[in-house]
Amino acid sequence: MTHLLRSLILLLCCLTAAAQAPQTQLPRIKLQAGMYQIDAQVASTPDQRAVGLMYRQDMPQHEGMLFVFEEPQVLCFWMKNTLMPLTAAFIADDGAIVNLADMKPQTTDSHCSTKPVRYVLEMKQGWFAQKQIKKGFVLKSSVFKNANIKASPQP
Repeated sequence: MTHLLRSLILLLCCLTAAAQAPQTQLPRIKLQAGMYQIDAQVASTPDQRAVGLMYRQDMPQHEGMLFVFEEPQVLCFWMKNTLMPLTAAFIADDGAIVNLADMKPQTTDSHCSTKPVRYVLEMKQGWFAQKQIKKGFVLKSSVFKNANIKASPQP
């Protein structure tokens, strides 16, 4: 009985640790923001979107996570279990940034799109501001309906 109890406790600890592991092996896609290239992991399933960038200690400056939803909708994000400050770019189907929201780590404050969108790109906080990328800027990628349109020039 003691051996069974120890095994169950060990299993529970392993499952808890696995549940708190960051997602680092999601599919990737390249996005173009003017002269800047972004290497984004793609979170496209409900489970992938629910975990997002939680538990990630750090991320290279040129990397981010693109959340892809089935239909445009008003989307709200929070930062529970997210360890680094992020900026969320809420993106329309054509790649245009609808609005940006700076988000503080480890909070449950809601940060929402100002109109229905299908995509959200999370980058390290400050990345968009440093590149002078603002609302209305058009990102280019094969996932957006602008795949054949030239990306917005660097402001």
